[in-house]
Amino acid sequence: MGYRKLGRTSSQRKALLRDLATDLIVNERIETTEARAKELRSVVEKMITLGKRGDLHARRQAAAFIRREVVTTTDEEGNESTSFALQKLFNDVAPRYADRQGGYTRILKVGPRRGDGAPVVVIELV
Repeated sequence: MGYRKLGRTSSQRKALLRDLATDLIVNERIETTEARAKELRSVVEKMITLGKRGDLHARRQAAAFIRREVVTTTDEEGNESTSFALQKLFNDVAPRYADRQGGYTRILKVGPRRGDGAPVVVIELV
């Protein structure tokens, strides 16, 4: 098999990856288990590649996967603005990687999780 099943059915796995991908785009850094992070890496890199393309078809493909979540950002003057995760992907995140040919994420190991000992990592956008 070419992917990890993460102990879930296909619909549960897709929902988990959608939530994690949206959270990573919104927060740009999340903490999760190593297996989830390794699966999330391929999903997020595909979303950023769609963001780099930037055409209407790519926007609709990304919108079909990314959750409709509100993002609040502040600029240099302290003014707050709200947008959606999809807008942040296409307007803020993707232009950062215009000259980069992949490798948009970094996985840093944190250590075992207290309780079940699962390896915990931090996945972040480079």
